[in-house]
Amino acid sequence: MKPIKLNYIDGRITIYPNLCNGKPTIRGKRVTVQTIVEFLSAGETKEKILKQYPSLEECIQTRLKV
Repeated sequence: MKPIKLNYIDGRITIYPNLCNGKPTIRGKRVTVQTIVEFLSAGETKEKILKQYPSLEECIQTRLKV
């Protein structure tokens, strides 16, 4: 049986059952939405998040206004 992939918000948030235990991730990468939200709630800036996760720049730049 083929794993199901779910897309939300123009494909930027994805859910793969076999990736990060099925938690929502950013564009199928191994960075969960929860991780980014936790950084933001702790007061991290967009720049600091992008320094730690440079592969997310396009997604965060277009959708996140911090």
